[in-house]
Amino acid sequence: MSTQTASQIVARCEALYDDLRFSAARDWKEAEPGRKVIAYMPVYIPRELIHAAGMLPLGIMGGGDSLEVIHGDAYYQSYICRIPRSTIELGVSGRLDFVDGMLFPSICDVIRNLSGMWKMLFPDVYVKYFDVPQTYIDEIGGTFYTGEMRELLHDLEKIAGRKITDDDIRASIEVYNENRKVVNELYALRAQAPWKAPASEAYLVLRAGLLLPVEEHTQLVRDYVAAASAEERPIKDNSRVILTGMFCEQPPLNLIKSLELSGCYIVDDDFVLISRWLLGDVPTDGDPVHNLSQAFLHKAMSTAAKYEPDQEEKGQFLVRAVRDTGAEGVIFASTSFCDPALLDRPILQNVLKRADIPFIAFKYAENSGQMQPIREQAGTFVDSIKLWSAA
Repeated sequence: MSTQTASQIVARCEALYDDLRFSAARDWKEAEPGRKVIAYMPVYIPRELIHAAGMLPLGIMGGGDSLEVIHGDAYYQSYICRIPRSTIELGVSGRLDFVDGMLFPSICDVIRNLSGMWKMLFPDVYVKYFDVPQTYIDEIGGTFYTGEMRELLHDLEKIAGRKITDDDIRASIEVYNENRKVVNELYALRAQAPWKAPASEAYLVLRAGLLLPVEEHTQLVRDYVAAASAEERPIKDNSRVILTGMFCEQPPLNLIKSLELSGCYIVDDDFVLISRWLLGDVPTDGDPVHNLSQAFLHKAMSTAAKYEPDQEEKGQFLVRAVRDTGAEGVIFASTSFCDPALLDRPILQNVLKRADIPFIAFKYAENSGQMQPIREQAGTFVDSIKLWSAA
């Protein structure tokens, strides 16, 4: 049983968040000879396969607001999101020189191009653009995705110098099932008592999971939930909102704090989406790679970076989230120039209109510095919610 307070746990997570040399991952690699680190970009990667290879999955979510981008701007035009430029900056400045591989999941054309650029800049590092199915028919999309994962497994075996068995993968699936379980417990606490587990704290706890071994992160989340549940914190007259659109380039911490200061209890979001991507446990009986494929096809979260052919279902995840969490409105916060989010937003807004759910929208970048306009806009939104609900 941990004796740490919630604030002590959050302080450790914030130190990890601020460390752009990824010291925790470096220390893990150096602790034993032969250890490997495989980094990945946002949204979704089957981390179970990396873990089964005895390697550390390392989440790279850009450089945040504290990294000055000097070299990265020379590689990309200015009218795209910031995450590729800051990720290039992390690479060329030597901050990722200990990484043995980089995986680029299928998010958008920018990330696809970044994977090719990484191959040219770092030819000695394993690089893979990890594609996912665009059809959810088992015989088509399922077969394709299973093949993609087996190709990744083959590559990981070459890097590890050993065979990765089905039992290795099953054991890793169990470990990640447990991690998703405790992360869902954290979200349940936020929905039930958001004053006990503020979004700005929960965000840091989730970000720590990108840097730590999954077993250590599971215990950290469990300790935070226990500590936060036990502490008495004042209840504020805030409005309960859902924040969406942040599935790839992550928001600066000050943006989340600004929303909270404006009067928002953020009771659900799509921060660090990989931590909750698969819904429910992945079975461990039978073929584990097939089971991961089935979970992706049939038990995965909805997001703008994921193709969803059922247009009647499009956007209903937000309506259900509002009902499940007791939210009073939705805030669309999308990265500037994010094609998937900005193309989806009008569709999602129409769904909310038909359900009579209030919403607002704004754009941000991972290095957004001026938070006052966002705070004012969000404050006006929550005030209007209170006024209309009172009327």
